[in-house]
Amino acid sequence: MSKKPDIDKFTGIETTGHEWDGIKELNNPSPRWWLIVFLITVVWAVGYWVVYPAWPTLSGDGERGGTKGSMGWTQYDQLKEQQAEITARKAAYLARFEAASFDAIREDPELYAFAVAGGAAAFKDNCATCHGTGGAGSAGYPNLNDDDWLWGGDIDAIHDTIRFGVRTNHDDTRFSEMPAFGDMLNEAEIEAAADYVLSFTKDVVATDMGQQVFEDNCAACHGSDGKGDPGLGAPNLADAIWFYGDAQADIMSQIRKPKHGVMPTWEARLDANTIRQLSVYVHSLGGGEE
Repeated sequence: MSKKPDIDKFTGIETTGHEWDGIKELNNPSPRWWLIVFLITVVWAVGYWVVYPAWPTLSGDGERGGTKGSMGWTQYDQLKEQQAEITARKAAYLARFEAASFDAIREDPELYAFAVAGGAAAFKDNCATCHGTGGAGSAGYPNLNDDDWLWGGDIDAIHDTIRFGVRTNHDDTRFSEMPAFGDMLNEAEIEAAADYVLSFTKDVVATDMGQQVFEDNCAACHGSDGKGDPGLGAPNLADAIWFYGDAQADIMSQIRKPKHGVMPTWEARLDANTIRQLSVYVHSLGGGEE
């Protein structure tokens, strides 16, 4: 004898027999539109398997991405086409870029934008580790956004610094070395010299001893006014921009036993065009000289 169907007394619809805490599940059929859409998606999926790459475990011909598909389309072929298009566009600009001087690049908005974009990408990959993503630097690493340049801030000078590096084994490297005055001066003289250096930018009382020590030992490179010499890589001491700190102890430490940073030569690592793009980009950060 068949079981009498359970009819919901509120809706008059047969239930599935499932009940949760007094709530019964109605046995409503799926809407016709939903069934149609579902069948369409099933047909679409089968067609997709045939036309496009699918089922990677069934790829028997070594094709990456799964079965090849009747159209022979793969995402790797698409990537190759897109990369070829990018390379072709880049080549058109590179031909002009290689033949242009830095002045010509700066006067050509398209070439300048091309150089800055390429330089920004190269900077993030090669320079940001030390100088920061925005070129602001940190203690011991120059800030490339300000107007203080150890070796000059015009594009040509920046180009040579990037290309040859600082204190590297390149024949044309930028090279300077501050002597360790801890072997030549006593502590009183070092302290007096530090105070004299601080007096260029701070309200610090300088003594005659400090001035004399500076003139005898420091002025030859930094100048009697402390403004430095880009030709020697001697820092400007009169602009309130400090490489290793502006406290008296920091300056005394640098006088006593100076730190000498090293920047690698990029000539053997980057091609000539990338170095030129980097030069334009660094100059564009805001602190470049004309």
